Amino acid sequence: MKQIPMTVRGAELLRDELEFLKNVRRPEIINAIAEAREHGDLKENAEYHAAREQQGFCEGRIQEIEGKLGNAQIIDVTKMPNNGKVIFGTTVTLLNVDSDEEVTYRIVGDDEANIKEGLISVNSPIARGLIGKEIDESVAIQTPGGKVEFEIINVEYL
Repeated sequence: MKQIPMTVRGAELLRDELEFLKNVRRPEIINAIAEAREHGDLKENAEYHAAREQQGFCEGRIQEIEGKLGNAQIIDVTKMPNNGKVIFGTTVTLLNVDSDEEVTYRIVGDDEANIKEGLISVNSPIARGLIGKEIDESVAIQTPGGKVEFEIINVEYL
């Protein structure tokens, strides 16, 4: 099984979700199944079947999170010297050479990615184009709208 890169924050969020699923969601579902059972005939008991389906989703997600955390390679960039190089976990500020617009992205694991929050997956085309580059370098990145030229104006190890 290959290791999954993850930021410290990403690992914390998964642990929190796991805790919630095991200690809150799982007991709720077990209670719902018990209540539905009391209604008699299970063949035509929609509440029972819905609760069993929820149980399947919940247990599946628990296994998925445990697997990810078990294979996580947690990378804490705050403990690394900032040499201006773009690596997993860094926060990168880019200047769009054509539009003069600035954008800031943090390169994170797949589970943490959320473009609205400026969190991009390490496997995204933008991140792949940035990894290994350094501050003040220019980089051309293929976007859905065509190639865009960016200048890396800041790299932070936050």
